[in-house]
Amino acid sequence: MRRSPVWHPFTQHALEPAMNRIVRTEGAYLFDDQGNAVLDAISSWWVITHGHRHPLIMEAIRQSCESFDQIIFAEYTHEPAEELAKGLIAVAPAGLDHVFYSDSGSTSIEVALKMALGFFHNWGVPRSRIVVMEYGYHGDTIGTMSAGERGVFNMAYEPMLFDVDRLPFPEPGREQDTLDAFEAFCRGGQVAALLIEPLVLGAGGMLMYPASLLAELKAIAARHGSLMIADEVMTGWGRTGTLFACEQADITPDILCTSKGLTGGSLPLAATLCSAEIFDAHLSTDRSRTFFHSSSYTANPIACAAALANLDVWKTEPVIDRIRSLGAMHGARLMRFRADGRFSNVRQTGTIVALVVNVPATGYLSDAGPKLRGFFKERHLLIRPLGNVIYLMTPYCVTADDLDRIYDAIDEAADIIIQGGVP
Repeated sequence: MRRSPVWHPFTQHALEPAMNRIVRTEGAYLFDDQGNAVLDAISSWWVITHGHRHPLIMEAIRQSCESFDQIIFAEYTHEPAEELAKGLIAVAPAGLDHVFYSDSGSTSIEVALKMALGFFHNWGVPRSRIVVMEYGYHGDTIGTMSAGERGVFNMAYEPMLFDVDRLPFPEPGREQDTLDAFEAFCRGGQVAALLIEPLVLGAGGMLMYPASLLAELKAIAARHGSLMIADEVMTGWGRTGTLFACEQADITPDILCTSKGLTGGSLPLAATLCSAEIFDAHLSTDRSRTFFHSSSYTANPIACAAALANLDVWKTEPVIDRIRSLGAMHGARLMRFRADGRFSNVRQTGTIVALVVNVPATGYLSDAGPKLRGFFKERHLLIRPLGNVIYLMTPYCVTADDLDRIYDAIDEAADIIIQGGVP
């Protein structure tokens, strides 16, 4: 068979088999060209919230196509973007007053970093240090790689990356070390912003920490006049049990980034929300204080229409009730592994669950990762472990039977991997 010219993400083509071709999606399932129904247990990289092809969102896309394609957003505006901005401000933590659109989670973080640095630059305040948390991940652009954990993901690109200050991850019982480190950085007077994934660090291993620590970090930042940027690209839209994870800490970040579930997973779109103070720092008759950022597809009207429909789903359907029910169903099934010696650090926040398979080789490049993925693929389950860390982030429409099938497969897979078998 002729090799495809497509270069897939996070894929070592010298090792991977030919890609299965998906021909249709619906609900919690992907359907391939061999007639297999694949249960999407990670929401197709965390973007699908209500389920694939939610009818209300699909209809909004169809209707929008009758009137719009792309419109330059530097000189014109349009109703989908205007209405979406109002809707986002209405559901976001109080005090976020302006919305800047971009195309992806990575670009929303780039926008946030530039907003923070521009804020201090425009006021003539010499602050330029960015503080991040150990094991964090914020994207694969140069700025977001710089702010993320250093390792195999970005080793080749090290000459292009800038330095940031890193907080130790708040391991249970060591939370004060994280707070003390942030206090020390802020005391130096150079910290422009803390960039952080609230409650759950995603690609860093689905590491979880309490909302109380997030609130303490915000208080420290505020005390020293530093900004907080909440990377809610993954944690937003209900994943942690509330629409935004920041709600659980009862805080309003100075800047909040959202993407992935913003359109229910249907189309790429991102938004960076900020306080009026940050907007006003760029508002001037001096054109040099303009916020210099854009992309060709900023505020694509069709994507904005999809996001507006997603907001309607949240308003008209019992989404929070579904999330609570799903979290409880995960919790009940996760119990079987909490005292199981094959696993460690069994954890859950909202609808996100993760557990470590106890094998000698750990980390992202652990052989357990591709072996587990192959096992799940044979059983028509889309689960992509982070090395020896299995995590689940299912769409909100999965059923109890779907979850039983997933957890039974995890149970079986662990035996095979730990015993050294190759699925």
